[in-house]
Amino acid sequence: MIVLKSQREIEAMKKAGDILAACHKEIAKLIQPGITTWEIEEFVAEFLTKNGATPEQKGYKGYEYATCASINDEVCHGFPRKEPLKEGDIVTIDMVVNYNGALADSAWSYAVGKVSEETDHLLKVTKEALYKGIEQAVSGNRIGDIGHAIQAFVESEGLSVVRDFIGHGIGAVIHEKPDVPHYGLPGKGARIKEGMVFTIEPMVNIGRYQTKMDGNGWTARTFDGKYSAQYEHTIAITKDGPIILTEQN
Repeated sequence: MIVLKSQREIEAMKKAGDILAACHKEIAKLIQPGITTWEIEEFVAEFLTKNGATPEQKGYKGYEYATCASINDEVCHGFPRKEPLKEGDIVTIDMVVNYNGALADSAWSYAVGKVSEETDHLLKVTKEALYKGIEQAVSGNRIGDIGHAIQAFVESEGLSVVRDFIGHGIGAVIHEKPDVPHYGLPGKGARIKEGMVFTIEPMVNIGRYQTKMDGNGWTARTFDGKYSAQYEHTIAITKDGPIILTEQN
C-alpha cells in the first residue's frame, strides 16, 4: 500500500532533509586523499547528534553504522573502514536521517582528488540522470516514466543502470511502497499522486549493470570491477510538481 503524506508530514521530512543536506555539504569539504570513511562515519554521527537527529539506518536489519560508504566498484552498502582514500578514488556516502520521527534519505558520490576523465564522466552522468528522473516525478505520470528517463539518458552516454537496487517510498520507516526502478518503460507502473514521498537514487556503472554480493551480506559491487556512482534525493509530490526534501542549498 502506498501511504500518501500530509503537508505537515512533508514539512517534518523536509526538516530531516535539511539536516541531511547540511551534513553532505560538510562531508564534501572533508573528502581528500588520506581521509578514511571511518573518519567520515564518526563525523556524521557527531553532526547528527549536534543537530538533534539520529542515523536511522544504524540498527536497521542489524546494520551497524550511521553511513554506507561505498568505494570505487562498490555499488552500495559499503561499510565504513579505516583504509585511507586515494587520489582517483570515488566514494558514495549514503545516509538516512531521523529528526523527531520524520525520515530523509540521500546519497552523494564524491571524487577523491583528481579523477580520470572516464570517472568524471560517470559522476556527471549519474548526477544528471537523477535530475532527469525527478523531472518526470509529477502527478499523473507513472513510476515507469522516471526509470525510462534515467535509463535512456544513461545508456545514451555509454553507461549502464543497476537493476538490483532501486528507489523506494519513505515515511515513518525507511522502505515503503512504491518501488522506484531506474530503468523500464514509460507509461508503466504506479500512477504518481500528490502526497507521495519517495527516493530516486540511480546507481550507474561504467561497465556492465550486473552486481555481486560480498561475503558480509551487505555490500554489492560491480560484477566486472569497474567503477559505480550514485546520487539520491528524497522527493515529495505536490500539485506544483516535485519538491526535493534533501536539496543542498
